[in-house]
Amino acid sequence: MNSPGKRKRHDGRGPGGGGRGGGGRGGSGGRRGPRPDHNNGSHHRFGRVMSQPPKLKLPQNKQRRCHPTVSIAIPGSVVSNAQTRELQTQLAGQIARAAAVFRVDEVIVFDDGLGSTLKTTSNYRRGPRRDDAEHKPRGSPEAKDNDVAKEKSERKERPAHMQPSTDPHAFLARILQYCECPQYLRRKFFPMHPDLQFAGLLPPLDAPHHLRRGDVASFREGVVVDGDGGEEGSLVDCGVPNKLVRIDRVIPPGIRCTVQLDIKEYQSSNKKGVMQGRVVSPTAPRDEDGIYWGYATRLASSLNAIFEECPYDGGYDLKVGTSERGDVSIDDPKFVLGKKPAGKRAKADRDESDHFDHLLIVFGGVAGIEECVDADESMALSGEDSKKLFDVWVNVCPYQGSRTIRSEEAVFITLARLSPYIANNGLSSESAKQGKKSVKKTEDVEFSDEEVSEESSEEE
Repeated sequence: MNSPGKRKRHDGRGPGGGGRGGGGRGGSGGRRGPRPDHNNGSHHRFGRVMSQPPKLKLPQNKQRRCHPTVSIAIPGSVVSNAQTRELQTQLAGQIARAAAVFRVDEVIVFDDGLGSTLKTTSNYRRGPRRDDAEHKPRGSPEAKDNDVAKEKSERKERPAHMQPSTDPHAFLARILQYCECPQYLRRKFFPMHPDLQFAGLLPPLDAPHHLRRGDVASFREGVVVDGDGGEEGSLVDCGVPNKLVRIDRVIPPGIRCTVQLDIKEYQSSNKKGVMQGRVVSPTAPRDEDGIYWGYATRLASSLNAIFEECPYDGGYDLKVGTSERGDVSIDDPKFVLGKKPAGKRAKADRDESDHFDHLLIVFGGVAGIEECVDADESMALSGEDSKKLFDVWVNVCPYQGSRTIRSEEAVFITLARLSPYIANNGLSSESAKQGKKSVKKTEDVEFSDEEVSEESSEEE
């Protein structure tokens, strides 16, 4: 797979100009004038490119954490509706993009019991070999039969761990993990696999922890490698060119970790090519600097397992269910993202019950959350009583113009509409106005005129 981040820019024209035969349009054999390169910062027509997303600075609260976690749960069956591997991959990429854009900390892929076996067919077909005298015209029934026979024979030859996933939940989780992983670590954690055949179709997340070559950052993701890290340390590959990082703990090789570095280490001229750093929690960039640092992917065997296997102490303190049959509309002027129903509060009324540390937003499949509840045998509730599982049962798009909203569309719509409420989390009614102003105040955004986003799935 070619690396877009490493490709050379070439306009196809030789020294004589004109490209395909010289001369150009005007018939002159001279060289054409240089085209304006819109990827170059000096020729941006509509402004400059953001180097880093802004750091969100919420009001300081000694008793509360400033950065609540946001988790979304989506059934793996949503990819079953996609007909080919290409469409399945693109759908998973859209969910990953939504999670990154709206700073989601955890993505849960749960089994709703409604997913069918995943189709592994593809529209992509390799052309016939030149020495294949028996090849048939593409599109003919004979050619299709040959393609199916070849695909079956290739599957039999592959070992078990290299078989394409027919489980939609495993497939979706794998793609989400691949998207979240920094590009310089993907070859270490994701070997060749049929599920990643069309990874080139995935949009880059371009998240703050997806650092580019030459970036200087206080935090980096890395993988522990074999090497002499000393008696009380290990060596970590953090994507810094020609340099490893020695950390302060002994960790087995192959483990991914978050490393904090001193900025001065980048300029230090160490002959051994070793920088000094220390291992920190993956939440440290978010808690200390307000930097979004990606999401974790979790598989849940059922809808009920979403709540029972929560990784946070005390569970999710605010659970939101999305449904077109929601008993509250997000367009209601009294709507507040909290445990108290909107109808029992005055407009813009807030109290401590509105604060949350761990927010969970659950999305249904093709038939909605109600069908997921009915299909879950571990739950005593019926689908009609699904709203009892949640603190907020909301309709985020009450005036939809289509009969249905696809799950990947619902993720974008819901996160976009709830984003202001999440940002104003825990503000009292007296400080709501001040809080809104403080949320809008972000750290000075750095802009780069040098390059646009050049994240590559294979860059190292």
